[in-house]
Amino acid sequence: MNKAELIAKLAEDAEITKTQANAALDSFIEAVTKTLKGGGKVTLVGFGTFSVSKRAARNGRNPQTGAVIKIKAKKVARFKAGKELSSKL
Repeated sequence: MNKAELIAKLAEDAEITKTQANAALDSFIEAVTKTLKGGGKVTLVGFGTFSVSKRAARNGRNPQTGAVIKIKAKKVARFKAGKELSSKL
């Protein structure tokens, strides 16, 4: 399912226009992004938790040359499915 299909489904289920559904989805994405950027986490009971995880710096290999390269440390977004969601899959 892509974003357009999700917006159409939200609009149909909530009986709102696609424009309103798009605004709601964009607002949700923005809120989650701001919270994660600030170091927080977002928990949706029954669905899951969005959080930030730190990846340590490490050495990797260039697949074309085999040369060792350094990969910088970075923060990555993480999602852990909740118990209710996991049981439905």
